[in-house]
Amino acid sequence: MNSRDRVLSAVAHKEPDMVPADLGSNPSSGISAIAYSNLVKYLGKDLKVKIYDIVQQLAQPDEEILDLFGVDVLDIGRMFNETDEHWHPTVMANGGRAHYPTWFNPEKDGKGNWQAKAASGEVIARMPTDSTFFDQTYFPWIDGYPENTKGLDDAMGKVPWAAFVHSPWDNADMPGFWEELRRRTLKLRESTDKALMVVAGCNLFEWGTFIRRMDNFLMDLYLEPSNVEALLDGLLERHFDMLSKTCEAIGDIVDVVRFGDDLGGMNGPLIDPDIYRQFFKPRHKQLCDYVKHNSNMRIMLHSCGSIPKLIPDLIEAGFDILNPVQTQARDMEPERLKKEFGDAITFWGGGVEPVGTLNKATPEQVREEVLQRLKIFSKGGGYVFNTVHNILPEVPPENIVAMFNAVREFNGDAPIKLT
Repeated sequence: MNSRDRVLSAVAHKEPDMVPADLGSNPSSGISAIAYSNLVKYLGKDLKVKIYDIVQQLAQPDEEILDLFGVDVLDIGRMFNETDEHWHPTVMANGGRAHYPTWFNPEKDGKGNWQAKAASGEVIARMPTDSTFFDQTYFPWIDGYPENTKGLDDAMGKVPWAAFVHSPWDNADMPGFWEELRRRTLKLRESTDKALMVVAGCNLFEWGTFIRRMDNFLMDLYLEPSNVEALLDGLLERHFDMLSKTCEAIGDIVDVVRFGDDLGGMNGPLIDPDIYRQFFKPRHKQLCDYVKHNSNMRIMLHSCGSIPKLIPDLIEAGFDILNPVQTQARDMEPERLKKEFGDAITFWGGGVEPVGTLNKATPEQVREEVLQRLKIFSKGGGYVFNTVHNILPEVPPENIVAMFNAVREFNGDAPIKLT
């Protein structure tokens, strides 16, 4: 089997010859630019640190690193912003050097904090001194809903996740973008046997929290249901427009499309399951149905937190894959998840705890946890190895190497050779 075969076999709940692994195929399976910088130095590589996800300050892993670690998935966004002219230097919180896309030029305020503005001039995100990611600071409809959703595009453009979108979507305004997206994706597919991932967003619940702020939107679900419905329908219209173009351009050559909608907290869902079924499940199903009827892509949902109470509904809505499998949250024990849902949905993540193990444990302890998780999750397929969410800035490079060496050990492969 090659990498693509392994990923597709796992998603089809067939046990592949080796457990496939991921690093950086999407902004919830990635690595902090600081951690990546330290890793590159540890490995003795002379590689640029490119911060492709501005908000979370994530690095775009070089294919040399991915090949070294035996990673089986690639984000098609790497086919854009390929040359030095697309990047300019910056300094990270730890003093390390990195590069931003040329279009991103944050400024410092009077206190030394980084701030980033929307095209219209409002400060919409800040990264405090010594912090390692940007916080959203502007909520377009915080004071209430407008009379209609005609201004929704403008509101969305003032949210950091859209204003500072990662590749390939930061190139969406280029002439002939959709044709160019297909051409470059075809080029990538012809040059690699790795599975291909495209991040399509399609957030619903999260957009409500981005626009109204979390506290307001949670109350809106009970107090202003008609306004919530109008907002969600406006979002759905925009998502379908983007999905139709994506499916037409690359739906036959990309293997996985990733949606996002954080629905869980540490102790359970952020919303009652009945509320999910009322507002979000029907719309998620419409989006999933469209992808399944108009492409060959499998559908991943990224949702943090404790979500076992929602997983049956997510399966019915049409999701094939769940990420990041936050196993420290309540009722998210690997054994329970695999037993209750392992035949119906693929788990993409959950391979090691980013907090407590990967960032603080010894390499041997990392190895032990990874091997334990692989034994539980991989049986019968339905599993792609990945950390629980992104690798944090403070994670030592030795532990990252130990993690991937454990995957190689489980797969019967030789350990990584360090220069």
